[in-house]
Amino acid sequence: MTEILKQRFWEIDFLRGIAIIMMIAFHFFYDLNYFGAQRVNFDSGFWWWFGRTIATTFILLVGISLTLSYSKIKRMKKRNLFKKYFFRGLKIFSYGLIITLVTWIFLKRGFIVFGILHFIGISIILSYPFLKFRFWNLLLGITFIMIGIYIGNFYLNSYWLIWLGLIPHYFYTVDYFPIFPWFGVTLIGLFLGNMIYPDGKRRLKIPDISNFPLTSLLCFLGRNALLIYFIHQPILLIFLYLFIL
Repeated sequence: MTEILKQRFWEIDFLRGIAIIMMIAFHFFYDLNYFGAQRVNFDSGFWWWFGRTIATTFILLVGISLTLSYSKIKRMKKRNLFKKYFFRGLKIFSYGLIITLVTWIFLKRGFIVFGILHFIGISIILSYPFLKFRFWNLLLGITFIMIGIYIGNFYLNSYWLIWLGLIPHYFYTVDYFPIFPWFGVTLIGLFLGNMIYPDGKRRLKIPDISNFPLTSLLCFLGRNALLIYFIHQPILLIFLYLFIL
């Protein structure tokens, strides 16, 4: 039982590791653009899609990982499951508040109000009632995405509903992931998790290449994604100031 509970699926860490590399590359060029060293268009074209691909990958993996942790917890027959997910989500959300404070101090304009960590923290809490569902999560996920696209055409003269996706005119932030449409991506991740890993067991047979050097490195990055998220920007900024800016 202990071995089952400690089991990790290398492909999840691998995909997360790829997303980490993509994120670092994206932020490197974003910083170049922000400081005027090189003009890059992030509002459309390749870089817009590149950024959305990174975010979608991370958030899908959040949903998949939640189904895996839920399967493990069920085997342990623990009670108060909602409490566990509530405090886990609250912890991630509190990390987001740290990012809010840091970006407010150093950026002022465009500081992060409801970014990726805020969203992931809230989505972990909101996901709890949906962890058992399969096809319903797919349908609900598509619905959330469609609602998010629809309300994105409207503006509200208030900042209180930014977290839902309703923004005022001229709202600007460097990182923004509202519940609509992004919680829909989490729900699709739950659907995929329950389909590909029913009861925490891999349905598909894939070769284990986790010991290959490159794969092992990417898996390592994937296992330490949160730490890398926190430290990569300061490292990038130091590099830019020393060699480019």
